[in-house]
This record gives sequence, C-alpha cells and structure tokens, in this order.
Amino acid sequence: MSVSPTFILAMFAAFILTVSASARVLVHAGTLIDGAQDSVRKNVTIIVEGERIGAVQAGFVEPAAGDTVIDLKSATVLPGLIDCHTHLTSQHNPKSYTERFFMSVPDFTLRATLHAKRDLLSGFTTVRDLGDRDGITVALRKAIADGTIVGPRIFTSGKSLATTGGHADPTNGLAPAYLENPGPKEGVINGPDEARKAVRQRYKEGSDLIKITATGGVLSLAKNGLNPQFTEEEIKAIVETAHDYGMKVAVHAHGAEGMKRAIRAGVDSIEHGTFMDDEAIALFKQHGTWYVPTILAGKWVGQKATEGNYFPDVVKPKAAAVGPVIQETFAKAWKAGVKIAFGTDTGVSPHGENAKEFEYMVAAGMPPMAAIQAATRNAAELIGANTDLGTIERGKYADLIAVNGDPIADITLLQKVSFVMKAGSVVKEPEK
Repeated sequence: MSVSPTFILAMFAAFILTVSASARVLVHAGTLIDGAQDSVRKNVTIIVEGERIGAVQAGFVEPAAGDTVIDLKSATVLPGLIDCHTHLTSQHNPKSYTERFFMSVPDFTLRATLHAKRDLLSGFTTVRDLGDRDGITVALRKAIADGTIVGPRIFTSGKSLATTGGHADPTNGLAPAYLENPGPKEGVINGPDEARKAVRQRYKEGSDLIKITATGGVLSLAKNGLNPQFTEEEIKAIVETAHDYGMKVAVHAHGAEGMKRAIRAGVDSIEHGTFMDDEAIALFKQHGTWYVPTILAGKWVGQKATEGNYFPDVVKPKAAAVGPVIQETFAKAWKAGVKIAFGTDTGVSPHGENAKEFEYMVAAGMPPMAAIQAATRNAAELIGANTDLGTIERGKYADLIAVNGDPIADITLLQKVSFVMKAGSVVKEPEK
C-alpha cells in the first residue's frame, strides 16, 4: 500500500505539535499567592510554556512525556517581585562622594551587573531604575534582555532631571574650579522649553520613563532637602512631553509643596513623599497618583546619620530628619487610602536586601497580602506592564518565586527567597 506525501507531511506536523505541546514545565505549588486574589490557593499547578504561563490549574497535574516538574509542594509560590525604585549603578558607601573621580564608566557598569544579579536572586524579577549615569542602565537593560548577563527586567529613566543646583545636578558640591553649567543633555533644566528638550533627550537615549527631582534630597551635597526645585509650569512641560512620547513621570519629593506641584501637574508617581501633609494626601487621591514609599532607604540613612563621620556634615542633619518620619508617613498614607506601589531606593541601602521593605510596611499597619500586592499587581500597573507582569495568570510572563513557609504569617520570609524563575527560565534552583 502506498502512502501519499501529503499524508506523511500531515503525520509529521501532528508529531511536531504533540512534542511541542508536551514540552512544558509544571510547577507544583503547595500554596499559591497569585497577586490577583486576596486569598491563597492550595495545591495548584502552574503550567509554563516557553516564557509565559499557559495555565493555572487546581491540583497537581501529572506530567506527560517531555514535561519537567518543579516540586514546590512544601513552599509558597508568588509572582516575581517588582521594585519600582532602584539605582543599579550605585550602592552607598563612605567613598560614594569621591568615587566618580576615580572610577570610570566601565567600572560603574561592571558593578551594576553585580547589583542586578543580587536583586534578581533575592526575588525581584523586574526593577525600575530611577537615575543613573552615562546610559549604563540602558545598556544593562539590553544586555539582560538578550541574555548576555543575568539580571532582572529593567525599566529605566536614565539620567534624572533637575534644575540648576537641584538634587540631581551632577555638579553640586564641587569646588568652583570644577563647576560647569550643565544643561538639558546632562539632565539640568531651567524653564519649560529646556524641560521639553531634556525629556526628548532621554527618549533619544533610550529611557523608558522620566524621573525628576521636584524637591531637595537627602544625599546630595546641598543644604535644603525639602524645598521645591521646579516651578509647576516646568513640571507640566515635562509631563506633557513625556506623555506624548508614551513615557511616565516619576518624581522624587520629600517636601510637601514640591509634591503638590507635581501631582497637580499630572505626574504618575511620587517617590519618598516623606513630609506629605493632609492637602498632599487629598491631591494623591483626587488625581490617582501612585505613592512609592522607600521606607527602607529612609530608615537606612537615618541609622547611618548616627555613625560618626559616615555622611558629610551637610548631609547628616537631612538624613537624621528623614529616618524617624518616613514610616509614619507611610502609615498615614495607607490609612487614608492612597494608592501604593512597592519601591525601596535600593542603591542607597544594599542590593539584595530590597525585601526588608515588606517588614517595614507591615509594621506600619499594611496587611501582608496588601504589601505583597503592592510589589506585584500594583507595581505592574504603575510601570505600565500589567498585561505581562504582576500576577500569576494565563498569558503572563512566567516570573515566579517561592519561599519556604507562609509569608502571610511571617512577612520576613520574603527576605529568604528559595526559588526564582524569570520568563520561564530558572535562575535560582529550589532548595532541597
């Protein structure tokens, strides 16, 4: 009996489809926190097909030929965590104020690769970098995306924007002989026209979003850490231009007046928010602006301010003032119903310790499940990636982590992540 070529081709195609359909990874989760629901689920299988989640099914699905099983029956599985405020090129230390004179761009880049890997292995499969130098995080984002190095998915602002003498002016604190007149290309603006030019420059360089420093800051070599440093017209110009280019605007702000100007101008998130007042809270709620608390950084600088000569004299009183306040501000904002997304300002505090933020959030009154959702579905919504990230659902990237135990009962377990998968690839094997 002869067999037609058409029949042979059809059978071969069916065989290929069968093999590809069975080439799955089955993650058997004893407990699942999926980021979408307020309750946990027991005994669930997450079916991973390539980079994405093919299905989430009740019970432990039996593997077919070719399937790989990851046994997390004794663990709690969660979505990969998202840190909405990091600085991959830095990690503060006593030499931070002089390093730029002795380290090259390649030096900072190599250091950033180590920081990125630490953050990923601690469970943060996505980070938003809010302020770098020399395009390092744009290059880092590309290298991670093409698999050259290991690290989290990156959304980067590139160089932060400041006004002359503002928190992100790179010439602050230098001797007069070194003072230059940086402009929009270097991220320093004065007036709406320069503001628009600076946004377009960041777009040209490959940034995903815009970061501005609307008030003074703690660690800059400048006296005032609270004063407003942009006019409302300048911020409006930045927001309008950024939104035209599909870019969101994140705003560093400690003082109330600066954050109020920013919220009225239509920014997407306020970072730190340390000294927000009742009027600012009302504006947050009125405009639906996200608040990214960074309690960890506030606590860290407050503690370092007590350590002799760790900080320069101009920084020390600012750090001492922020430390005791930032967690109380978070508690007030949470109680008032402000939208909160998780962010740590890691790069001030050490990389890999990002999850300490959860402990501070819960201690301030946020329920553990809400804290987890702040770092998953809320964070994904803020960064504009909620169709791909933030929850364990069919069609989303297979970004999964696991901890041994119940993080709802003990939120500090998130500081001991035992398994990490990013886009379907295991980057940290489950502990035996």
